[in-house]
Formats: sequence, C-alpha cells, structure tokens
Amino acid sequence: MQNATQQNSFSSLNWGSAIADLILTGMVVGPLFAPFLSASGLSLLPGIAGIIYTLGIHVCPQPDMGLALVPPFTMAVCMRCYGTVIGLLITRLLYAVKGGGFYWLTQYGLLGAMLTSLMMMAYPFELAAEVFGLWSFNNYVVTLFGLVTDRNGVVFLADTA
Repeated sequence: MQNATQQNSFSSLNWGSAIADLILTGMVVGPLFAPFLSASGLSLLPGIAGIIYTLGIHVCPQPDMGLALVPPFTMAVCMRCYGTVIGLLITRLLYAVKGGGFYWLTQYGLLGAMLTSLMMMAYPFELAAEVFGLWSFNNYVVTLFGLVTDRNGVVFLADTA
C-alpha cells in the first residue's frame, strides 16, 4: 500500500516546476559558491567554479563588478544580476505560499501591463545611467534595481501564462 502511495505522489509531481526550481537553486547558490570553490584548491572544485564563472560571463554585463567574497575571487555575477536572481527567488516563494495576490499585476489590465513594462526597464535604465556617468556603480543601488526589475516582470508574466 505504501509503495502505491509513493508511486502516485511521484507521478503527480509537477516536473516542469521541479526542474525550474532546481535551475533557480543553481542560479541562487552558484554565484555565491564560485569564489569559495575557486579558493578551495581541491582537485575538481576550481573546475566547477570555472564553469560557474563562464556562465556568469555570458549572462552578466559586468561580472568583474561582483563582490569579492574570498579575495581575490569574486561572485560570478554583479549584484545587479544577483538582485534579479533574488527577485526570482522571492517571486517563486510568494507564488508557492500564496499563489497570487494584490501584487499580481495582470488583474489590473492595461495599467498593470504598463506598470510592469516600466518597472522591467529599471535595470537597463540604471545600467545606462552608470555607463553615461550619471552615477557610479554601487552594490546597494544595483541590487535594488535588479530586484525591482525581475520581481515585477516575473510576477506579471507568470500570471499571464
């Protein structure tokens, strides 16, 4: 009887969600672990860190601006990109706990779509302001802009699917 229950719960698992959660876990812990893996000096760990750094180079516009968690080794992405990952994590947790709420912007129709579009542009606007010299890179500022951008975009897009 117990085996049938285990098999039934296994087959009822939402595999798409489980795979997405596994990828999200890698996105959250990978950039944090990369400097520690690099500094470890153990045989395979710096190679794993190299893979994480390679991924970071391809997704982050400023991977060299990552926090130095184990100097001279930095996080695999800058805090702007890590802020977007934290936004994804917060969105996933909110969706898992509540499933939706007042912050799910599709319920606001065209106004929600416009607000979401504006907030998703926070990241590129902040990056452009930095590039054009309006302000310098600040980890707190870029983390906040990354968080705002991703959190709102994902909430709107997830609710329309």
